[in-house]
Amino acid sequence: MTTKAITANRLRDGFVVYLARDGGWSEWIDDARVAATDPGEAELLAAAARAVADALVVNPYAIEVSDEGGAVRPLHIKEAIRARGPTTHPDFGKQAVRR
Repeated sequence: MTTKAITANRLRDGFVVYLARDGGWSEWIDDARVAATDPGEAELLAAAARAVADALVVNPYAIEVSDEGGAVRPLHIKEAIRARGPTTHPDFGKQAVRR
C-alpha cells in the first residue's frame, strides 16, 4: 500500500488542511499524520469523519504521499498545488511564507 495522508478544507475559511500528527488540522503538509497500511488509513478517515461531524472540515479524503524523514510530500500534481499554493508565481500564496 502507498503511504497516505488525509486532506480536507477547513469549514470556517475554506483553507486546505491536513490531519496532523497531534490529531488537529494543519495548513502544512509536513505536519500530516501518515498511514502505511489499510487499517491505518481507515483510522485516519474515521478521525476525519469525526471532524466533519464536529463541523471542523469538509470533504476529507486520502492522498498518496511520500514520507522521508518527516518530510511529507504529495505524489500527485493536484495535491502538490493544494499543498504549496499557486504555481504561477512562487512568491505568492502560502509557499512564500514557509518554504
